[in-house]
Amino acid sequence: MTPSRQQYIEQYAEYAMEQMRRYGIPASVTLAQGIIESADGRSTLANTANNHFGVKGTYNGNYVLADDDRANEKFKKYDSVGQSYEDHSKVLMAQRYRKHTAGLAADDYRGWAAAIQRGGYASDKRYVSTLVSVIEGAGLQKYDKMVMSQPHSQTSAAKNSSAVATGSYSMPVKRDSFMLVTSPYGNREDPLNKGTMQVHHGMDIKTNREAVLATESKGTVVGVDHRTNTAGGKTVTVEYAREDGSRVRVQYMHLSEIAVKKGDTVNAGQKIGVSGATGTRVTGEHLHLGVINVSRDGKMQWVNPAAYLADISQKGNLKIEAQHNGRNLLADYQSKGNSTQEQEQATPEGWLSKLMTSEDAAIGMDGGRGLLGSLMQMLMTMLMLTMKMEGKSRDEKMAAINEAVTQRRIDLSSMTPNLKSASLTVTEGGKAVLVTHDGKKEYRHELTAEEQQRLTAILNGDGDDAAKRQKIGSLVNAVTFSQQASENYEQIASERQSQEQHLQRK
Repeated sequence: MTPSRQQYIEQYAEYAMEQMRRYGIPASVTLAQGIIESADGRSTLANTANNHFGVKGTYNGNYVLADDDRANEKFKKYDSVGQSYEDHSKVLMAQRYRKHTAGLAADDYRGWAAAIQRGGYASDKRYVSTLVSVIEGAGLQKYDKMVMSQPHSQTSAAKNSSAVATGSYSMPVKRDSFMLVTSPYGNREDPLNKGTMQVHHGMDIKTNREAVLATESKGTVVGVDHRTNTAGGKTVTVEYAREDGSRVRVQYMHLSEIAVKKGDTVNAGQKIGVSGATGTRVTGEHLHLGVINVSRDGKMQWVNPAAYLADISQKGNLKIEAQHNGRNLLADYQSKGNSTQEQEQATPEGWLSKLMTSEDAAIGMDGGRGLLGSLMQMLMTMLMLTMKMEGKSRDEKMAAINEAVTQRRIDLSSMTPNLKSASLTVTEGGKAVLVTHDGKKEYRHELTAEEQQRLTAILNGDGDDAAKRQKIGSLVNAVTFSQQASENYEQIASERQSQEQHLQRK
């Protein structure tokens, strides 16, 4: 082995191992590719552009010109070699390679070499044998074993795991398939001042008094606020350093508990607190996630958390989506090979089905077998019935489904035109509560088992949708009339008793 190659290995082996920790790509493969394509770090591209893998294109608008298949082609120019290694890993995470590397062990360098070539990485038929020869000649496979033997290191990315955390990255809450976003980043109606618009500098994620997690490793807790009388309530801010000298700050607001203190170092997937509903600007339980970019000169700028989560999702090969009204918000910031595009064509029925089986719905929590799941099934069947009559747009339907599942409430006013309003809510305790207003007074009634059975029979019975809506409306009106009559009787009885007591005193 030449001195220049030994020097290259000593200098960049840790870079390759870090990529293995993040993406599951064998360090031996990455290092061997760097050796071959940078000529042991002596190539013109390596020296003028920190480009060790011959990646074409531009990087943050920067490039150099070099001859390859054609004269004066653009090659990416990086600020550091670390950026080159990171960008190379992103290339190998594209679907064209992942469909061949899926299921390969993190130390199967021969399998990875062959899979990468099948994905079209190199046209040279001898590429696999050349790559393997460099790995085995320099003993680079030892770096794969080093990563795999390190305590707490994770190589599940190589197996396309859908776990919440992979190596150095994690989503802010643990989910099996997707996080439910109740309010995304950007302009929105102020939830506390209806009719007023505001800029929402964050992403609201539905939670249920659960652990909130650090999203990266080697983070520093730079802010802890235990106050509950501020807008954001109990808040934790974690900062992550970047190679170019900038930093990223991730804020967790409205927490009920805080599990870290200022100055602590946290790692991906580590619990930093418990979600809640603290603060003066909160309408209910959720996690408000905010992300701030801090430049090298200290300038701060809010960024869309979806962009940040998409970035760590790709780096950690996490499979968790951030769904809002049937759309994965991370897809806008991911390459086609790493994002799911079908959400663009999601139907209201498909979105309802997905939500109902999620961890954020009652039916998702008990598998639909218990009382809560049965009531939610009834509620959602009624929701689809009301939306057919109301003629809502697709986006309005998606939003209505999102609100109905998360709030466990649907508006039945369209079925009861003689009432000012009517709604049905399923409580956490598994009760169905009907709330109606006749224009003068509000009435609340917990549906009896018999009334619930009647509703279910209407929904599952024969007849067209119009007939079902009419029968449900009649049932709601009957319950309301009964409530009115009962209250009128109690009022008359009370007045009569008062009159009798008055006469007795005379």
